This record gives sequence, structure tokens and C-alpha cells, in this order.
Amino acid sequence: MTYWYEGPLAAFDTETTGVDVETDRIVSAALVVQDAPGVRPRVSRWLVNPGVPVPAGATEVHGLTDDHLQRNGRWPSPVMFEIAELLAEQAAAGRPLVVMNAPFDLTLLDRELRRHRACALGNWVDATPLRVLDPRVLDKHLDRYRKGRRTLTDLCAHYGVTLADAHDAAADALAALEVVRALGRRFAARLDRLSPAELHTLQTTWHAAQARGLQAWFARSGTPETVDTSWPLRPELSAAA
Repeated sequence: MTYWYEGPLAAFDTETTGVDVETDRIVSAALVVQDAPGVRPRVSRWLVNPGVPVPAGATEVHGLTDDHLQRNGRWPSPVMFEIAELLAEQAAAGRPLVVMNAPFDLTLLDRELRRHRACALGNWVDATPLRVLDPRVLDKHLDRYRKGRRTLTDLCAHYGVTLADAHDAAADALAALEVVRALGRRFAARLDRLSPAELHTLQTTWHAAQARGLQAWFARSGTPETVDTSWPLRPELSAAA
């Protein structure tokens, strides 16, 4: 019997102008599809001219400058359409989609689709919903008492996954996919009997509990920050950009 973490997986990642899902924009994205462990993945890449300035802080992270994006990036509207179409194909094929910190990347994609296509991400995956696997949520639930940070770089180090070019969308997507495979093997006794669809539903609950725990910690430390409990997509704000 082949378990889901040894079977076909896809992974999605973005690089952006910042960390606000309501106002920031996608500047690059990648979808990685791998049919089995060790098989050469199929990679789709997009470079986007966001139509707004890229802050220096964002460029320091991913290396993409205004000049480079204006010369080589495509307009957002067709790119967002192509991404949504390919994500819908993954859902229709029954292929789980790995997204590290899914509420960020998927919400940002949803806002870009609303901004440039006047259509939400849900319109593409309404008939066959995405089955998302978020390595951050899974790791925090399955190994909740481990201390330390849980960024993609940290998870790669912990699970023995090579991250060759951090903050390149394709490299990050592939690394997140490999982390999920490694995580599945390590916690096989707890995951073998769960399907990706069941895990998707469970992660909604797990993320909410994790968010409430973080919110309580912020309250104790006097940090005025609100943690959203929604997963894998944040609800639309009434005044979304």
C-alpha cells in the first residue's frame, strides 16, 4: 500500500512585495508537481510585474528588483489566471497541495485574483476543493513541544531536507514538499490512516488552536497583534485592497 506522503504531491509558493495579504502583491510564484519520491519534479514558474514599487526590504529577501520585474515580469492578470487554473487541475486530479503557511500564500493569491480577475480563488476550486497540506501546521501539531522556530529553513534543517536557494519560489515549494514527505514518514503511525482530505479538515482545527495559543502568548507579553484563526484561506475583509 502506498501512503499519501509517498505518492503524487504538488507544492505552491510565492514571493511578494511584503507580508500584508490585503495590500501586497505577488512578484514570483511556482508550482512543483512530483509523482513519487525521487522522481524529477515538473516545475511551473511565473515572474510578475506587480505594477507597484517593490520595497527595498522585500528585494533584500528574494533579490527581485523593480527594474528586473519591469523588464522581465508579466502583467498580473494572465499570471493569476494561469496559477488558478493549474491549482484547480491539482484539485481535480486528487493531488494534495503543499503550501507552507497556507493562509499567507493562498489568501494573497485570492486577493490578486479578486484585484485583477474580479473572481475569488474559490471559484476555481468550488467543484473539487483543494486538499492542502501545510508543513508548518502539521509540524506544530505532531511535535508541539519542540522548542525553536518553525520557518521553512528551520523545518528543512530539522527533517534533513536540502534547501538549495531559499526565497526562490520553486526552491521553497520543492523544499516544503520534501518536508511533508519526511514528516509523513517520521509520524507514519499517526498519519497512515488519514487521507489528505481528512488531514485538510483536521488542520483547520489544529491551526485555529495554534493561533489561539499564539494570541494568548501575545496577550501575556503585551504584544498588540491579532492572530487570524482561519486556515487555509482568510475571509475577505469588507474593505480589502
